[in-house]
Amino acid sequence: MFDAKLHDGSRITVEVHGSGPTVLLPVNPRPAEGPQADEMRKWGMDPALGRSLIEGLGDAFRVVAFDYEGHVIATPKPDTLTPAAIAADLLAVADAVGADRFAYYGYSWLALSGLQLAIRTDRLSALVMGGFPPIDGPYAEMLRVTTATHEMATSASRAPAPPETRTAPETRAEDYDWSSVEVTMTEPQTRQFVTLYRALQGFDDRAAQTRITCPRLCFVGSADEIPYGERWGDVLVSMAGPIVNRRAELEAFGWDVRVLDGLDHTRAMQSEHVLPVLRPWLVSTVGGR
Repeated sequence: MFDAKLHDGSRITVEVHGSGPTVLLPVNPRPAEGPQADEMRKWGMDPALGRSLIEGLGDAFRVVAFDYEGHVIATPKPDTLTPAAIAADLLAVADAVGADRFAYYGYSWLALSGLQLAIRTDRLSALVMGGFPPIDGPYAEMLRVTTATHEMATSASRAPAPPETRTAPETRAEDYDWSSVEVTMTEPQTRQFVTLYRALQGFDDRAAQTRITCPRLCFVGSADEIPYGERWGDVLVSMAGPIVNRRAELEAFGWDVRVLDGLDHTRAMQSEHVLPVLRPWLVSTVGGR
């Protein structure tokens, strides 16, 4: 066990598994249990996703696992979760485990965090982005979504508690209505993501491509189109479109591209789909024990 001091002075626990080339993996190494695990299964998510990824890589790589998303939820950074601060945090994790060179894999907003890291350091041996496009990223759409979420969280904090809680009926993951989701995060938790996407509004991801010096891979589910309902302003966040439609351009920028047929945002992040893409590419790119 290690721990790293982050930009706001808080500390995050870091686990190291296996040996070989170092891979930074911002995942929760501890499987969820109980009601949390049940809720994750409703959404089609593996409660032990982080552990599954660690075990799938740990025989060939030195896997550095740390639950960065869980950390920022538990210890919000409402005014300081900027791209530069996130990159500094990721470097602090690498420093804590003595990794001068390392590969990085992140999914969704943790993928865009990897892109921000790559343009700020020459220490990356490889970059893998899952579920977020390296060019034409939906930064404006995500600002609208996070702003609406923050407004809902602010309103909820002022409202009285509901008189009763009802248990939702059993729902298959593929039938889940994203627009019906209730916002349960607090005002500081949601505001930090507004801070992040507001800071990204002037980011030119095309111009940034020349600043990436390491081998790079991106992948996405072909059905990764996320429609947010009326409460979020009827925003469509397209993760697949920019990768599928700009594949030739991405490859010209030096990206290896994989499109996972028929998978949406949630299913494309599960280990049974990620590992067959991630592991062989890392082995061919940075080697492996």
